[in-house]
Amino acid sequence: MKRNRARSAIVTGASSGIGAAMARQLANQGVRVGLTARRVDLLEELAASIRSAGGVAAVAPADAADRQATSEAIAQLEQELGPIDLLIANAGIGRSSPSVGFSAEVVEEIFRVNLLGAAVAIEAVLPGMLDRRRGQIVGISSLAGFRGLPGSSAYCASKAALSTLLEGLRPDLTRQGVLVTIVHPGFVRTPMTEQSRHVQPWMMDADRAAAIILNGIARGRRRVDFPAPTLALMRLVRLLPAPIFDRLAAHILSP
Repeated sequence: MKRNRARSAIVTGASSGIGAAMARQLANQGVRVGLTARRVDLLEELAASIRSAGGVAAVAPADAADRQATSEAIAQLEQELGPIDLLIANAGIGRSSPSVGFSAEVVEEIFRVNLLGAAVAIEAVLPGMLDRRRGQIVGISSLAGFRGLPGSSAYCASKAALSTLLEGLRPDLTRQGVLVTIVHPGFVRTPMTEQSRHVQPWMMDADRAAAIILNGIARGRRRVDFPAPTLALMRLVRLLPAPIFDRLAAHILSP
């Protein structure tokens, strides 16, 4: 794996899954890591393990759905760690959003974390990065954002929106020295995927996914899409005409 050049990084949604794995691996590379998520006990446990291994970790709990709490947490972490070189907007939730019994409240809840939570984190670190003309913003989206899937339409929509947001920011920010990386993982073994009723082919563990993501970040890649079989499948699904997709989704993809 290529070594990350960042000196300090903030990882949102760092309490478990890919977020925790990325934080540990960054710390092992000598990066000072700021950890934020809702579950303070898990954050403190992660920070303790990083420190016991000789790394530097700071903790600032916050719910990604809470704009003020997230902004204050990131400001606290930057004060403790110094200027932030790398933001990994990883916080995300997934809930079923079936067509029958459709709930706008569920859609709002998912978007508050998956899209607006990332936007708030970006807003908090971006002025400093632009002043220094140096930094990298990473958004953990999903291959699920390539097309709306039955039972997960709100989650898919939130990830598609996050990818589009970052894609729109990238050209201007790149010219000003701030890299933008959009990550589209497939199925990764995390507490969130364990609750899913969908078929989840080509599942990988969080440590392997984190290593792939951090390698792409260190290389300054604009996109990190993986694993290859799931990527190929979702590219094909995205190209299907609507009538064919609808029939396929109704019989195969529905939970």
